[in-house]
Order: sequence, then structure tokens, then C-alpha cells
Amino acid sequence: MLEAYGVWAEKSLYGRKFMGINRTTFLIDEKGVVRRVWPKVKVAGHAEEVLAAAKEL
Repeated sequence: MLEAYGVWAEKSLYGRKFMGINRTTFLIDEKGVVRRVWPKVKVAGHAEEVLAAAKEL
């Protein structure tokens, strides 16, 4: 699933490269359709933004 959603990627930390998960949020409707994507998520305020977008569906 990680590869299907494109979130399994090469990362780098202190010059060391490794495979890991890119923090991304997907808003998926009741029919299983991806309605919105937030790449490179920052925690502060993110939950509120996602909830507001979900209410617009």
C-alpha cells in the first residue's frame, strides 16, 4: 500500500540514505475515492485542516 500511494521513498538523515515513509495525509470519501492529499505534513494545525476539508465533502 505504501508504494501504491507513493509514500515509500528514499530519505536522508545526517548524510545517511534509507527507505522510509513520507508523512502524508489522504482524505478518502465513503466510496474509496481520494478527495485530497496533504504531502509533507506538519503536525501543528493539521488535524483541524483535515476536519474542515472533510466537512466540505
